[in-house]
Order: sequence, then structure tokens, then C-alpha cells
Amino acid sequence: MVKSFYIFTMGCQMNEYDSDYLAQSFMNAGALPAEGPDDAELVIVNTCSVREKPEQKAMSQLGRIIRIKNKHPDMIIGAVGCVAQDRGPELLQRFPGLDFVMGPRELKRAVEVVEDIEKSSARTVATDLAGLCRPPLVHPGYFSGRVSGYVSIMEGCNNFCSYCIVPFVRGREVSRPAVDIEAETHSLASQGVREVTLLGQNVNSYRFMEEEKPVTLSSLLKRIGKINEIWRIRFTTSHPRDLTDDLVECFKTVHKLCPHIHLPFQTGSNRILKLMGRGYTREYYLERVEALRTARPDIAITADVMVGFPGESEEDYKMTMDIVEEVEFDGLYSFMYSDRRGTAAEKLAGKLDRETKAARLKTLQTIQKEISHRKNKALEGTVQQVLVEGAGDRPDQQRGRTATNKVVNFRCKDNRIGELVDITITHGLMNSLRGCLNE
Repeated sequence: MVKSFYIFTMGCQMNEYDSDYLAQSFMNAGALPAEGPDDAELVIVNTCSVREKPEQKAMSQLGRIIRIKNKHPDMIIGAVGCVAQDRGPELLQRFPGLDFVMGPRELKRAVEVVEDIEKSSARTVATDLAGLCRPPLVHPGYFSGRVSGYVSIMEGCNNFCSYCIVPFVRGREVSRPAVDIEAETHSLASQGVREVTLLGQNVNSYRFMEEEKPVTLSSLLKRIGKINEIWRIRFTTSHPRDLTDDLVECFKTVHKLCPHIHLPFQTGSNRILKLMGRGYTREYYLERVEALRTARPDIAITADVMVGFPGESEEDYKMTMDIVEEVEFDGLYSFMYSDRRGTAAEKLAGKLDRETKAARLKTLQTIQKEISHRKNKALEGTVQQVLVEGAGDRPDQQRGRTATNKVVNFRCKDNRIGELVDITITHGLMNSLRGCLNE
């Protein structure tokens, strides 16, 4: 077995979770993490294909690693994740130095595949999407020093939004057994993790039959909330259509559930929402926002939004901007539409030119920056409870996050990492907060 490995991780929290899984797999097999790719016998690039730009970055990263391999011919290189699933054998043709390609559902076989390559040098493609969710995996002490961690509760998506490649590269929805999720969470807690984020491509649709009774996300949150060493719980990513009243109520009744939700709306136009296949209207989305704010008035809401979907008119775009200004999101992940291979939207007429999409995105981002800055400024003078996660922007600072997921930098002489501390906010900046520790 290789003695050292290095993993590049791109994309979403699920990829970060998958990279942790891979790292623990190889450590359990006797390998150790290297400081960089030049020092590793095995290098893995965990890729993202949700949009065109991250896919291009993945290709560039693979090219750079192949050049390193030219100096170290015994190095084993693997591409895993969504680009690997989508492109499969194409990647082996494009990168002659690449040894294996592996999709997300195959990661439990990673050690086995690498060992086979060591024995036979045979290049491998593993992209079966039929596999079930992976069982819990533990390497004692792996999460030591971390304050927050991820726990995957389901994989895949059944929605097939017309622009989205996720169902093709992550497969259909499969929910993990609740007992496995609890066991993994207990393991994180025993290593010092105090905040967990439950992950799924469509986390709201989690459902697992246990003794002929369904465990839903709502009931799972209540169970995780009983783990004493876990102080905070989050979940992502949510689909508005599956945000039930029962789940909304959890923000009021599950006290460890943080008052923050990431609830993508994508567009404010009902016409475009229908073309996207999102399964809800702008009116429904706004009603869900109102329900959330009724249940938890201090809740922070962030979202994904897309501009330039095929056929998007100025009026459609204006309706998106109306949503942005009406809801006043705490933050937005905004991006331009790009074709994804094999999706329904790839075949739609009415593609917008890049200049139009870029201009719309710039205007939206400018408005959102003003909203985010104003909301952060409004917190000046308030006291926020912060879970301290690590070093801050400056040598004398430490950094943490509020329950609403806002980053706070503050001066502190003592190491408070892993603690909940009260911070008086002194400056509300564009993307973060600055404050003073309440001694």
C-alpha cells in the first residue's frame, strides 16, 4: 500500500466530506497524509462539475499533477467526484498519466483500487451509480482539533432540474440509516467536534424506514439534538418544495438547530422556474420564507440564484431582482447559467450571450453586497455567541461563527478554540464581523 497521499478538494461540502472519507480510508490502510503533492505517492483530485468553471479548474489541476508525475513516474494519480463520474474513460484518454477515475458512489473501493494498480499497473474506471450509501468510517483522532464537521445523511437527487447535472453524477436519492448517522456523529463528538452539518444533495427529502416507521429530517434533527457533546446543528442543501411545516417548526423547537438555512430560489420568474423544473412558484418560495421568519424571527437565510437561464428576458430578470430586494438575504451564491452535458436545458433555445449574463450578474451582486453589508452593520453593538474555530485574519485574532453562520474575527490572548464565547460586535463588514471578547 502507498505510504503517503495528498487530496485536492474542489466544490461543495459533500466533496469535503468525501475527501475526509478517502483520507480516513487510506490512513486505516497505513498511509499518511503528505504536506503537498510533490511529497505524496498517491495524489487524488476530488472534482466538481456543477458548473462550467469548476470543471475547467478540475481539468487544470489534473494537468498540473500530471506534470509533477513526469518527475515522479511511480506516483499514482486519481480523479474522483462529479467530473470523474461524468467524463469517465474520457479522462484516461485526455490524461495519459492518470491511473484511475472514480465516481462518488464508488469511493468505498478506493483502497482496493489503488492496491490493484500497485500490483498490475492497470488503469481503472469505477463509475457505478447503483451502490448504496457508505457505512460509517472512523480513523481515531482524525477530527481532533476540528470544531465543526460534516455528516452525510443521504446521497443523490431525484429532482432532475433541467439545468442540473447532479442526478447524473450523484445518482438517485438514497438515505443512510439513522443509526449510522448517529454513530458517526457520536464519533465526531468524541474527537472534539461541537457543530455538525447534516449533508445531502436534497437534504429535506431524507427518509429512512426504521422498524416500519419513517425517520424524516425533522425526527433525525431531534435525535441528533440529544447528543450532549454536540452544541450546534445545521443542514444543507434544502429544496424549497420539501421544506415542510414540520421542518420549519424545528427551528423553534430544536434548540441546538442553528437559526440559518440555505434555501436556493434560483430565479424569481415563475416562467423560468417552470422551465427549470423546480416544482414551486415565487409565491410559494416567499410563503416559506415568511413561515421561517415567523418560527424563528432571527433566522439568517442564504440562497443560490442563477442569471441568464435560456430564454430569460429582462422582465424575468427583474422578478429575480425583486426577490433579492424583498427577502433581503444574508448572503447569496450567485452565478451565470452554463450548459451541463446531458441536461434538458442544454437543448433549450434562447441562450443568452456572455456579456448579457455577466452584466446581470454584476448588478445582482452589487445589490446583494449592499444588503449584506447593511445587515452586518445592523449587528454593531449587539452581543453574539460565537463558536471559536481557529486563527483569525491577523496574528492576534481568533475566528468563529455566530449561530446565523456569520464569520467573526476578534482579538484574544488566550486560546479559545472549541469554546462558545460572547462577542460584542464592533464592525459590520461586507463579508464578516469584527468584535471584542466579553471577559
